[in-house]
Amino acid sequence: MAFTVLHVCMGNICRSPMAERLLVLAAQQRLGKLDPDADVHELLVSRSAGTGGWHDGEEMNPPAGRQIRLRGGSVDGFTARKLTGAQLTEADLILTATADQSDYVAALLPEAVHRTFVLGHFARLLQQFEAKELPAAGTDPETFAARARALVVALDKLRGDTEPQPGDDLDDPWGRGDQTFQRIADDIDESLYPLVEALLPGAARAA
Repeated sequence: MAFTVLHVCMGNICRSPMAERLLVLAAQQRLGKLDPDADVHELLVSRSAGTGGWHDGEEMNPPAGRQIRLRGGSVDGFTARKLTGAQLTEADLILTATADQSDYVAALLPEAVHRTFVLGHFARLLQQFEAKELPAAGTDPETFAARARALVVALDKLRGDTEPQPGDDLDDPWGRGDQTFQRIADDIDESLYPLVEALLPGAARAA
């Protein structure tokens, strides 16, 4: 069964849609170097939702979509949705844009707390982690999922009682210009690349 990542922000039209699609793009780029025959969608499911339902059913914010397309990703088929307990239950890893949203997840489904991280905090933990402790890497679904789920357990253990820092939060670009969306998309990319590198080691990052 594919490893499922759920990205959470407030309205599910800016930050979490960018993270949803940029994670798939990064994994596709890596697989293109490691195993061109592998299907990223058999390994990884990347979804998103918002803590509020104001934009339920809408397309993503246009400048968010532009950032995804500029990087070579796809916005096809996206519609915003409100976060539910069922979505949290299905997710192997939950990455939130801010600490407030992690708190929201914990309140909605307390048992999800060990799988929930602020994206920036998750990236910092990855920098401290020795990936050699994980099960072997591979591009078949079973091997990939085993390594990915072990990584989540290991980073939760490494996190311990430490809290996210204010700088771990992603700024909300809603209502701001393309330059701000580019900065936030860059921040998302820089946080997600270490995850892809840990799960699919052995190829250089795409330029």
